[in-house]
Amino acid sequence: MRRRYWGIFTTIAVGFVLLLSILLVVFRLFGYEIYTVMSGSMEPNYHVGSLIYVKPVDIDELEENDVITFVADENNTIVTHRIVEVVNADNGKRFRTKGDANDVPDAKEVHYKNVLGRPEFSIPLLGYLAFHIQHPPGLYIAIVVAIGLLFVVFYPTVYDKRKEKTASKK
Repeated sequence: MRRRYWGIFTTIAVGFVLLLSILLVVFRLFGYEIYTVMSGSMEPNYHVGSLIYVKPVDIDELEENDVITFVADENNTIVTHRIVEVVNADNGKRFRTKGDANDVPDAKEVHYKNVLGRPEFSIPLLGYLAFHIQHPPGLYIAIVVAIGLLFVVFYPTVYDKRKEKTASKK
């Protein structure tokens, strides 16, 4: 009976890790970049702690009211805001942006070269986990949990083989 519960537990744990891997890694293979929402400037569309999946976009397709993800400054701060105006300038397109929850547009226009893409979808709360996994001590905890999961999955097999060897020697 205990072995059955152990099997159920390990199946659920492995399934969870597999789902998390798909959500955090596999989408990158399909051209998505994944970012964690760190502020409430786009509430209620993108909640703090959500993961947003951003796909590159042709700059000429962007228009007013589209949401874009872009590099905001020389510190490589990534921001996701809504386009409130498209400005055609001599040195290329620029976008005036604003967070949905903000009262005023952003101070600086976004140059087309700084646009990373358009968010296609988001998953609430998963960003908290992704953020912590990418930075210590969360990274260390994730490694320990992964090693522990390997132990949990393979221990019954090793234990049963040892038990058989001990029984056959008697």
